[in-house]
Amino acid sequence: MAPVDPQTLDPASLGHALEQAGYLPDEGLSTAAFLALRMHRPLFLEGDAGVGKTSLAHALAEVTGADLVRLQCYEGIDASQALYDWDFPRQVLHLRATEAAGGGGYHDARELEHSLYDRRFLIARPILRALEHSPSVLLIDEIDRADDEFEAFLLEVLADNAVSIPELGTIRAETPPLVVLTSNRTREVHDALKRRCLYHWVAHPSYEREVAILRRRLPEVSERLAREVAAAVRRMREADLLKPPGVAESIDWAQALHLLGADSLDAERAAATLGAVLKYQEDAVRIRDTVLAELAG
Repeated sequence: MAPVDPQTLDPASLGHALEQAGYLPDEGLSTAAFLALRMHRPLFLEGDAGVGKTSLAHALAEVTGADLVRLQCYEGIDASQALYDWDFPRQVLHLRATEAAGGGGYHDARELEHSLYDRRFLIARPILRALEHSPSVLLIDEIDRADDEFEAFLLEVLADNAVSIPELGTIRAETPPLVVLTSNRTREVHDALKRRCLYHWVAHPSYEREVAILRRRLPEVSERLAREVAAAVRRMREADLLKPPGVAESIDWAQALHLLGADSLDAERAAATLGAVLKYQEDAVRIRDTVLAELAG
């Protein structure tokens, strides 16, 4: 699809463009994404795993014609893994080549040392790549996995849209990237970071919207199967499970059932494919005793 100009959009037209890109948002999510684009503010998306937070960033990049740059957070991530690093092996090769060439034209050791920190030896990590390339969507995925120190670092970068590199100076974004942060709420993210962002809670979709998502993503699946899968998954989310299934699991389950030749949801094939939708044995036992028992019923 052809990229759209964010300046010409309103929430409804952005929602339509996202649908054209294969992402079906509700009105609240379309409005939050629109405001993030127009106000040039980071968008903080919180919600259960599998509700479509990460997919929204992909769809926004497609809609706006921007590069998607993803930073996957994890325990222990630090600034160097998010910003930049120096390519030590190439710097060593440069030194050896210079020595082999009898000095390589450098007048003294200081000049040679300075040459080691040329831009060609800099490895741009996700945040620096997003600042250097415009337009871009910077996806900071699962920020709740990182620690407090990394949050503080992010707060500074998002405030300035710039990176200071001692050997090269400051690199500033000509056009700030659209920043999308996601959290599965495995821990609370500090208020200071949330205040810097526009916040939106991404809930599980309504029954009708989930059916529409299944039909859009899996057009080969029958409407009856899509409706019955969406209804069964909705029951699972109300069953107080350790990990309620998200939309991603609904899609996997419907596809698995379809591959087994199902046009509707029956107890036998549902039990055989339960691993596509539930990831804990305790959850599977509970659902076999309730939802699947009703199907067999």
